[in-house]
Amino acid sequence: MKPTATIDIGTTRVKFCLFDAAGRLVRAEAVPTPSSRDAWGPVYDLDALASLISAFFGSLSADERRTLAKVAFCGVGESGGLVASDLSLRSPMILWHDQRGAPWLNRLTAAERAGIYRVTGLPVNPNYGLSKAAWAVEAAGRSGGDACWLNISEYLAATLTGERWAEHSLASRTMALDLIELAWSAEVCGLVGIDTSLFPDLHPAADGRPIAAHQAAALGLPATVEVHVVGHDHIVGGVGADLQHGELLNSTGTTEGLLLLVERPSLGEATAQTKLANGRGCGGDDFTLFASIPTGGAAFEGLQRMLGMSADALAALTDDLARRYLAGDIDPSAVPVVVPQFRGSPPPEKSHDARGLIAGLSTDTGVEDVVFGCFLGQAIQFRKVLDLFGLPVSGVKVIGPASRNALWLQLKADVLDVELSVSTFPEVVSRGAQALVSGEHSEWETSEPWTVTPDGDRRRRIDEWYEDARRTMRRIQALDW
Repeated sequence: MKPTATIDIGTTRVKFCLFDAAGRLVRAEAVPTPSSRDAWGPVYDLDALASLISAFFGSLSADERRTLAKVAFCGVGESGGLVASDLSLRSPMILWHDQRGAPWLNRLTAAERAGIYRVTGLPVNPNYGLSKAAWAVEAAGRSGGDACWLNISEYLAATLTGERWAEHSLASRTMALDLIELAWSAEVCGLVGIDTSLFPDLHPAADGRPIAAHQAAALGLPATVEVHVVGHDHIVGGVGADLQHGELLNSTGTTEGLLLLVERPSLGEATAQTKLANGRGCGGDDFTLFASIPTGGAAFEGLQRMLGMSADALAALTDDLARRYLAGDIDPSAVPVVVPQFRGSPPPEKSHDARGLIAGLSTDTGVEDVVFGCFLGQAIQFRKVLDLFGLPVSGVKVIGPASRNALWLQLKADVLDVELSVSTFPEVVSRGAQALVSGEHSEWETSEPWTVTPDGDRRRRIDEWYEDARRTMRRIQALDW
């Protein structure tokens, strides 16, 4: 492996890691992702982000900096902004869940929406970069000049190299890429009034660019360092997890991702109705099928605020609930129905405006019942999304913060009736980034996984609870409220 610094730009945190030539994790730290709001929505605080990057490299020892060979950027797939050739910004750098581009998509006909899916493999949604880019072009006007659209990871790489380029897996999250031709689609771009020249040349994750001399000097790095954009964080996680065809990657964070490698994209009407997202791998050769559940680890923070609990107190409660669940000491009939759509809904609805629901409360309902119901609801929601794929799954690999939540994992295994292989190594995405820039293979066993085994009796009890829950939901629909 090449000694590598990895920078993962997440929704809520930026992760910095340093790996040595043996692939060992030498340093790891996470800081809140700096952001603010403009008149339209959430944007990155780029000055603060640059300061964080400078501080990380400054914290390395002289020997760690001297031996560094690679810098790898990855992160969320739908963020971005307009960047001129001199690397000045011609728009804000917009966060992935921003909706400012929605008016450009609301004008599309049903036939045009179907056509976009046939070309890009993505359901029409303002989260993707295409409509944000259209908004940015109109907002910039003549000042746009020679600007092109870059994802946040691509922009940060450009600031270190002076060059602008796009990476395949991130490009496939813009809704502007022809998935089969692996080229920007004039047909799709034309639907929102922009030209393909707005998007830069494509390069795979393995292609690095030399660090600019002034940046090497400022950061104290060797002039031989190469900078890479390795891709969409969930896809990079698949590389770190050594994901194989037939296996499902459950990548957890603020959101929850479901990822399969597929032989060919599914671009027909049936898959379009599911609103699953087709994509490309980090090398531009593999195809992927992906779904994102907006409320993943964010449910934990939501419960903290809702119930007035600290993180430690909630973690202790979930650990106790896991123990009681395994011991058979939880009565499912006392558990309320929690639809955990606190930040929007997953496919097939995929609505930014959807919100959660708690039903079946009584005077005997306790805090622990609501917490258990929330994680059970997440497991049920996961199963419903997985069913949309319509493909056999030989196993599930779990990475990210959920690997520390025994209750969530066991409920998921029981609901799916499948074994989970759960990483105990916390930085699988970053390990995948090092493997990509080194041209090496990442072994799943190096993540020291442990197995969560389903239980048939618990599965039957959950199925009985679920039938009761469906009756509760039907009663709610009948209410004259």
